[in-house]
Amino acid sequence: MTILNGFTPFTRKVRGVTIAGAIGGSGSPLLLLHGYPQTHAMWHAIAPELAASFTVVAADLRGYGDSDKPADDPTHATYSKRAMAADMVELMEQLGFRHFAVVGHDRGARVTHRMCLDYPDRVTRAAVLDIAPTRYMYQTADREFATAYYHWFFLIQPAPLPERLIEADPEFWVRSKLAHWGRTPIAFTEQAIAEYTRCFRNPATIAASCADYRAAATIDLVHDEEDVRAGRNIRCPLLVLWGEKGFIGRKYDVLNVWREYATEVHGHSVPGGHFLPEEAPAETLAALQRFFAPSSGRLT
Repeated sequence: MTILNGFTPFTRKVRGVTIAGAIGGSGSPLLLLHGYPQTHAMWHAIAPELAASFTVVAADLRGYGDSDKPADDPTHATYSKRAMAADMVELMEQLGFRHFAVVGHDRGARVTHRMCLDYPDRVTRAAVLDIAPTRYMYQTADREFATAYYHWFFLIQPAPLPERLIEADPEFWVRSKLAHWGRTPIAFTEQAIAEYTRCFRNPATIAASCADYRAAATIDLVHDEEDVRAGRNIRCPLLVLWGEKGFIGRKYDVLNVWREYATEVHGHSVPGGHFLPEEAPAETLAALQRFFAPSSGRLT
């Protein structure tokens, strides 16, 4: 199902996993990837506007929303960002888009980062919303980071500890995350919250999302280190946006950090906290439209 106005829901089998989402609009292809604890519904405030200029594909990552939730493996490769990125590249090819632009928020932004590295010939432009690179965040972790991002250390604990605790009250968990990371309470519509909660009431979603974070603390870091040793970084133009009242902007020199991982970085803060497309839809939309416009040149 989808709450994106004017969009058509889809399911596609890719790499043995069914990926769900919605597609709408016309023009050059633009892939939207959501974060935690959300689904593609998080784009509801800006996707219809983007669809006026682009063919917009809003997909649920494996493990989330209505996409499949395969059982994890001991190495967590099943939920590595490499696996998630490969899903999306094949999805876009099935939809007829060998080359495309991509916007990722939170977990989706980490998938976007990996996609740019693994498929530099496919991604034309990319935007990452309210993250710093996973490797950098772990390398510079301190008390402030651990306090604000405690979930990074909670969700990676061995199963079934985090799973059982979240299953006790999934709606409380979802609402608490939106309140904790957001700075604009009225930004979250009840329709969107109902969609996030519907999916998190499924124990398989909870287990898969924990596996996503376990992968980030293990196999994803292995892949990241391999890239650093090989001198690989993001080659396509990269837009970085972050919430001016959120942790990422307060903690990191965001643009300079990303310039260690990408060759061409643009970006700025937008009002609010972590959930940019819902807390600052007008500002986020304007930034994306400028950056992904066919005539885009060097932007700030």
